[in-house]
Formats: sequence, C-alpha cells, structure tokens
Amino acid sequence: MKTGIVVILYNPDIGHLNNVIKAFSAPEWDLVLVDNSANTDERLNTSLCTYIHCGTNLGIAKAQNIGLEKLFDKGVEYAFLLDQDSQFTPSIANELLRQFTTLEKEAPIAAIGPSIYCQFSDCVDQGVLQKGKKISNSLKEVKQIIASGMLISRRAFERVGGKEEALFIDGVDHEWCWRARAKGMAIYQSLSACMPHRQGDDRVKVCGVMFKQGTPIRLYYQFRNVLILARRSYVPLYWKLRHVCAIPVRYLVNRFCFRQGKVRGQYMRHGLKDGFMRTGGPIQSKKCVK
Repeated sequence: MKTGIVVILYNPDIGHLNNVIKAFSAPEWDLVLVDNSANTDERLNTSLCTYIHCGTNLGIAKAQNIGLEKLFDKGVEYAFLLDQDSQFTPSIANELLRQFTTLEKEAPIAAIGPSIYCQFSDCVDQGVLQKGKKISNSLKEVKQIIASGMLISRRAFERVGGKEEALFIDGVDHEWCWRARAKGMAIYQSLSACMPHRQGDDRVKVCGVMFKQGTPIRLYYQFRNVLILARRSYVPLYWKLRHVCAIPVRYLVNRFCFRQGKVRGQYMRHGLKDGFMRTGGPIQSKKCVK
C-alpha cells in the first residue's frame, strides 16, 4: 500500500528538501511537492517525486488541496502534509500510519499528528489551554493539530472537505480539524511519534511572557483570520476567548516591542479591517505598507 506525502514549498532550503526527497524515495511512498514560489530552483531533485509548480503564491490551503487531490485521484488512501522545513522521517510516518489504521477500525478518525518538539523552548509542546485527553501511553485525543506531520485519509478528506482556501495561510489546519470534529470525527496526537519543529521565525520575551515573532505580513492573516473564525459556531470557545482577548496585547507588543513596528502595525490594522469585513483570500492591497 502506497502512502502519499505532500510538501508545500515557498522558497525552501534546497539542501534540507533534497534530503527529505531522498528519505522518502522508496516504492511505498508517493511524494508530491507543491511549489508556491515564483521560480523553480534547478538544484531541487524532482526526479524522485511529482513536482507541481504553481508559479505564484496560492496560499497554503490551496496548495495542500492540490497535492492531496493529486494523490487521492491516483488511488492513494492515506497522505501526510508537511511544511518545507519539517524534520520528518519514515520512522515517524510509519508509527503515525500504524496508529491511524488501528484507530479507524474502532471509530471515525479525521487526522493524527506527531507530538511537537519545539526547537525554541527545547521541549515537547504540551499546549497552553488545550492539552488533550490521554487515552493511552502512546496517544491522546485533541481538538486540533498543526498541518506539519498531519496524516489524513481519502475518506476523511471526502467527508470533511478540503482545506479552506479563503483563509490562505493562518488557521487553516485548525479550522479543518474543528470542521471534522463538528462532523463527528476525532483528531489525535501521537505520544510515541515526536517531530522537531519551528513555529515562527523567532521567540521574544516581553515582560516575562514569550511571544512568537514572524514576518510582518503574517500578522495581517493572523489578525484577520481570528476575527473570521471567531464568528463560527464550531470553533472552540476557549480558542475564541484566548485569541480575541489577546489582540490588544499582541498589537502593542508587535507595534512597540518588535523590530519593524510601524510596518507591523499597518499590517495588523489592515488585517483587523478585513476581518471585520470577512474578506478572505490573499491580501488585496499592500498600499497600507510604506
């Protein structure tokens, strides 16, 4: 049985990516690269995989849908989603696949993902408010998982639907998990498969609290999508309260404590405006940033 792997690219580290391609070059893996970069890097070894070049940044949700549909149309039953910098190995994949196929015999399952070893805090991420329900020494049920390392089946994809392309990037993985749970399907996180991962570009401590620091434009999507998702009934209440209430604090920290504060402020305000208006898709105007 072949298992699919979709890796979403945007100006990736070619050396790391070629190592991933080599690691999953065995016959049991069907690897698809979906490239949102403007240009193809000739150093990328595409001879051992399927390479789809979008030519422009279509957003992570649309790129994931393209890759998953490509695999499922070929008859692949299970597929992983990976970020371009994921520290993912065949041993992690095999453990997650084993757990998924065991679980789906008992009840509807939408997705499973690995535990995340945060490379900033140098420890396994336990979650802040949502720690999940432990059901065994190797597994816990959770409300959502990140896309990197996420394993889903063709049946789950058909039942839940594709990733929401209007969100473009931030919140895409969580929204899909919440939508799956609203349809009676479960989300799991493995305690026996753990993957190193970096979320954001950096971490900065302000007044004793650690904040993620990403690129300024990501703040547009984060602020906008919080307001869009907070209106939906299937989105968990704790998530709404945490993220909506954090907007003023995040604004002040990004505007006055991080570098490029003026630009960050412009993107955040633009995101809030479009969030109130329920404007989806890629950012329509960068004129607000000077």
